[in-house]
Amino acid sequence: MPYCIGCRPRDKKCAFLKKRCNLLLSGRIQYCYECEDFPCQPLQRIDKRYRTLYRMSMVDNLQFMRENGIMQFLEREEENWKCPECGAVICCHNGICYTCGLDKLKNKKNLYRWEDN
Repeated sequence: MPYCIGCRPRDKKCAFLKKRCNLLLSGRIQYCYECEDFPCQPLQRIDKRYRTLYRMSMVDNLQFMRENGIMQFLEREEENWKCPECGAVICCHNGICYTCGLDKLKNKKNLYRWEDN
């Protein structure tokens, strides 16, 4: 089952931000929180969508990283997104574990929404 593991692990331009931000694209900053315009309008639009549909906030995540560092952020996220059944990672886009929850995914009408959205 292919799914997005994120832009950084794949060394790709972020489809939402990096292609549109000269600071990220040129490598002058690595994270949006390093920018004096943080959080910019494009990031705020994405954040609103992710808060509404996917139970997460990119702005809150970036603020946490700025205040606590990447390692603490990763540790927190590993716990937040751990499957209660098998311990693998659940998808933020639908709350399904792709290790043990594939039957749930096969039966969903909208693959990229949580059950209550």
